[in-house]
Amino acid sequence: MKKKQTKRILKVVLILASIGSLFFVPWILVKAWILPLPDTVQEQLDEAIGHGFDGMIVYIDQAGSPPRYLASGWHNREAKVPANPHAFFKLASINKLYDAVAVTKLVHDGRLSLDKTLAEYLPELVGRIENANEITLRMLVQHRSGIPNFTDTPNFWGNPTATYEESLSLILDKPANFEPGEDYEYCNTNYLLINKIMDNELGYENFQFIKERILKPLQLEHTFGSLQEVNIDNVMSGYHVGHPLDLKTDDHGMLATAEDVGIFIRALNDGSLFEEGEQDIYSSIYKYEHAGWVPGYQSFATYYKDLDAVVVEFYSTTDPKLYNWNLSEIINNRIVEILKK
Repeated sequence: MKKKQTKRILKVVLILASIGSLFFVPWILVKAWILPLPDTVQEQLDEAIGHGFDGMIVYIDQAGSPPRYLASGWHNREAKVPANPHAFFKLASINKLYDAVAVTKLVHDGRLSLDKTLAEYLPELVGRIENANEITLRMLVQHRSGIPNFTDTPNFWGNPTATYEESLSLILDKPANFEPGEDYEYCNTNYLLINKIMDNELGYENFQFIKERILKPLQLEHTFGSLQEVNIDNVMSGYHVGHPLDLKTDDHGMLATAEDVGIFIRALNDGSLFEEGEQDIYSSIYKYEHAGWVPGYQSFATYYKDLDAVVVEFYSTTDPKLYNWNLSEIINNRIVEILKK
């Protein structure tokens, strides 16, 4: 065994030992971490498939080089269709970046105020959501409201809700998790309410606003609001360990190609997405990268300033214990190390 690799193994063992017994650490995570770094990103994708992912897509936009489109594994496992780097993929919580930009533009236009309260925007929720008179739009965007997360409902993903009303009903009349502004807790209910607030202000579904003010200026023609807008055959299949069926027909919001997400992330970070004055607003309320998870789909979109590179990674396999989430983060870090070489 090479000396460099031996040091790497010892480092991993020491880190894992410091947080608990190695008996409880899945060997696949250790293996993915200590394997020698491949020479190319494509080799890393192929290695990821060997770790148990059914399919993977990566888009890389690095300054000074043409965009790179990579894929490995299956687009559709049952039909033995190879992974397609231009397939549509469910973005899950990456869509919160688009929502936050939409809020920014509506605030800049004077149509929304970050300091108005939930009670002012949705008065019907006074008495049904604790602290509605104190929770501001800013707190909702920043996950600082204290409202319970509706997707934390036991067995939620076994029978997910389909409408705003169904989702909201899961948290009504429940106590707050903390006082508004006093803590941070990632919460999908915040963005459920933000979308309702935007819909009410606009008088139509806010994805149309996103199309007009975000997608069209960037010429993003492969980003959609739901499965109803796309040919299902062009959607990458998604699989959940222990579940026998392909999950691609489950509608969970926005879909896009990795390239479209990458172009959006580049424009978000370099400021070209914003009109004058908008970026200051956005920077005060939300972040510039995101990840997402729904059954069968894991997505990551990041800009690396030191590399001047946008990297988007899509993984088409999830599992109940989130080992695949940890595994994907290890693989993401290895892709960055390859780019640094």
